[in-house]
Amino acid sequence: MAVREVLLLGNPRLYEKSEPVQRVELAGLGPIIDDLRDTLLDFRRHYNCGRAIAAPQIGVMKRLIYWHVEKPHVILNPTLDNLAPETFDLWDDCLCFPDLLVRVRRHRSCTVRFLDENWNEQTWNLRDDLSELIQHEYDHLEGVLATQRAIDSHSLAIRSSMLIREA
Repeated sequence: MAVREVLLLGNPRLYEKSEPVQRVELAGLGPIIDDLRDTLLDFRRHYNCGRAIAAPQIGVMKRLIYWHVEKPHVILNPTLDNLAPETFDLWDDCLCFPDLLVRVRRHRSCTVRFLDENWNEQTWNLRDDLSELIQHEYDHLEGVLATQRAIDSHSLAIRSSMLIREA
C-alpha cells in the first residue's frame, strides 16, 4: 500500500503501551499490514537491515508485529513466556534510530504465543537472534525502546562511524 513514516527516537508515542487487537478489527488490518511490510522493505533497501517492525513504529498503537525472517508472518497480541535465565549482550539497532546502535542484554531463549492474521493461536520457541528480535519488537508494544535497555552509559554507538566488535 504505502511506505509510512517511521516515528523517530524522542517521539512520545513510542513510549505508549499498545492496545490489543480485537477480533472484529481483523478485516481492517490488511492496509496496516501492507504498510508495515512496505515500510520494512523500504528500510531494508536503504539500510540493508531490518527483520521486523511493530505497529507503534508507524504510529498505530496496536499489538501487531510484521515479521519477515525467511518468510512473512503477522503476529497479533503476543505474550512472552519461558524467558531463559541465560542472557547475552549484543549491539541492537532499530528503525526508530537507524544510525544508532545500543548495547543491550537479552534472554537467550523465549516462547512467544500469539494469534496469526487468521486468528489462529501460534507458539514459537525462539533462541539467540530470533529470541532477541521478538523481545525487541515486544518491547515496542510495551512502549520500551532499546535505548532504555542500554547496559551502561557507554553502550551507544553511531553505526556509520564506528567499528563494533562483538564481546
